[in-house]
Amino acid sequence: MTSSNIVLVGVDGSPESGAALKYAVAEANRRGARLRVVSTYFPEYSVHGHTQPLTASEAGIEVDVEAQTRRMAEEALAGDAMGPPIEIVVAAGPAAGVLIDQSSEADVLVLGHRGRGGFASMLLGSVSLQCVMHAHCPVIVVRPTGATASAPIAEPVASGTTESVDATSTAKPAG
Repeated sequence: MTSSNIVLVGVDGSPESGAALKYAVAEANRRGARLRVVSTYFPEYSVHGHTQPLTASEAGIEVDVEAQTRRMAEEALAGDAMGPPIEIVVAAGPAAGVLIDQSSEADVLVLGHRGRGGFASMLLGSVSLQCVMHAHCPVIVVRPTGATASAPIAEPVASGTTESVDATSTAKPAG
């Protein structure tokens, strides 16, 4: 596996994605890597199983999402005199699919533990879960340390296809 020198982070405007973005900035600085900040949007919506185009133009939506993403990136870099080079990517489509595709060009993918969608009780959001299962690079899932804390923490997430052996297993080899 070759290094692309890219730290990829997905943002959706939520506080959780803001924590992931701050963590990704620090990770990119630590690695001396570029930071790719990705946001997605849907150019259509579905009501009762019928898909309809949005009334706003797709170009207008993309401009708005890019402006919001750029503001988030600027806030995450505030006070960081030597921040990493940043690339903003705005793409139409489901967040998990876009991030999984983008992960093929990254050294690591950083995500918030849950964002705008899903149920509040979920331990890991559906986008994070899909990325952990299918990303082409390691995935870091970040949770804020608490409502009053300013620094996010990362929780290790293991994904892969290798089998592990339970050290406490009492099974004996066939023989």
